[in-house]
Order: sequence, then structure tokens, then C-alpha cells
Amino acid sequence: MTEAAPRRVLFLCSGNYYRSRFAELLFNHLAEAEGLSYRADSAGLWPECHTHNPGPMSPYTIAALGERGVALPSVLRSPRDVHPSDIEHSTLTVALKEAEHRPIVVSRFPALLDRVEFWHVDDVGDAPPSVALPMIDRLVRELVRRLRVASA
Repeated sequence: MTEAAPRRVLFLCSGNYYRSRFAELLFNHLAEAEGLSYRADSAGLWPECHTHNPGPMSPYTIAALGERGVALPSVLRSPRDVHPSDIEHSTLTVALKEAEHRPIVVSRFPALLDRVEFWHVDDVGDAPPSVALPMIDRLVRELVRRLRVASA
């Protein structure tokens, strides 16, 4: 008997460079430590989001993950655009900032709106990383606890 593939959590932000990448890697670190059968991925809601960023991942994200003992992949992938199938094939999709992301989801993926959970975490221009990243940390930990209880 083969083990079932892990269920998927998808984190979305605008550029897939800062918030969603932090949430993805922190979630995977915590889920693995808990033995939770979930794995996260992340993507950006802006079309061609990789063109909005100066590299593969925010230095704030890299530093905050390092402070938490979260190992980075050996090669950092470029930010990637979300596709409808990403949302369709995820057990749970989380957009990091409702006021910013709900209008984009409504515009680009109206039929998938009911599959998206919205959080309230500002981007770096509206909240410093010292505020936003600890907020994502708390929300991701709460999500891991919620999924663990639901899986029990």
C-alpha cells in the first residue's frame, strides 16, 4: 500500500517574493516537524510577477527564515504566477492580504473565490518586516494547529 500524497496549501501574495514565500517555507518546516501530511507552495497574483521583483526572494524573508532555523532550498526559484489549476488542486488557498488580494482574485478567478481564505497582512510598503513577518509566523502556526486538529 502506498502512502497518500500530502494535501496542498497554497499561499498567495502579489509578487511571490516576500509574504507568500515566507509563509510557504515556514509552513513546510512546521508541517514536517509535526508529521502533518500537508505541503505548501506559493505563487503571485500579479501577472508576470517575477518582473516586479529584484531577485528570487526578499532578503527580509531569507533573514526571518534563518532566524527561525528554517532551511532554504539549495536553489531559490523565481517568483511564479498563480494559475487557476493551482487553486483548484489545493486543499486550502490563503491570500495574505484581503484588501489587496480579494479584488485580484475576483477579477482573475471569480469562480474560485470561495476556495480562498483571506488573511490581513500588509506588504512591506505598509508594514515593516518586524511587524508583518511575526504576524505571518503566528497565522501559519495557527493554521498548522488547525490542520493538525482536523487531521486527528
